[in-house]
Amino acid sequence: MTFRDRKDAGLKLASRLEKYRGQNVLVLAIPRGGVEVGCIVAEHLRAQFSLLVTRKLPFPDNPEAGFGAIAEDDSVFIFEDAAMWVPSEDIERIVDEQSGEIRRRVQVLRGGRPLPEIGGRTVILVDDGLAMGSTMRASIMLCRKRNAEKIVVAVPVAGREVAEEVSRMVDELVVLEIPARFMAVAQVYMNWYDVSDDEVLEIIDKGCSETEQMEGE
Repeated sequence: MTFRDRKDAGLKLASRLEKYRGQNVLVLAIPRGGVEVGCIVAEHLRAQFSLLVTRKLPFPDNPEAGFGAIAEDDSVFIFEDAAMWVPSEDIERIVDEQSGEIRRRVQVLRGGRPLPEIGGRTVILVDDGLAMGSTMRASIMLCRKRNAEKIVVAVPVAGREVAEEVSRMVDELVVLEIPARFMAVAQVYMNWYDVSDDEVLEIIDKGCSETEQMEGE
């Protein structure tokens, strides 16, 4: 399966989540790439929508790769084997740096508002795909700590091994495409690019204004 763009992926993902339509679920998108996908899913399901801000913990000498992730409640997921190559003082520094970026994104992208109530609810976590899946795993940890009744992870694409690992952490995993040779999330998108803060705000303003208003009620 190839998606034209994140909008196309969101529409196809929403159709697979039809059973949750009108069920008062909470859709939490992981910015920035997951925002358009999550927004479309939330609109289709008539669900409350917000952003759950997490950040990859990058290797000091290779910022494109990561050894884990941190969520906005300071839940930290670390790949033990990968972290063996990073000194403890570097891990502490990187966690602090990414915590600062999370605080910035919460202010800029979510207007400083707290997350909606998670306890006792069905939460659908959405991203544009799972590569290593570290940010999704940190997000799952946050939802568990906040006593979500059911956690659903919904993504357009994932590698087989990561999909299996994430499925063991949640109540339901929905993945549209698991390529036989998975290299990167971008491989299933015809139009792929990094999303900016401004684009996130525009997506929310144009597509998710009603669900954002629900959040504040």
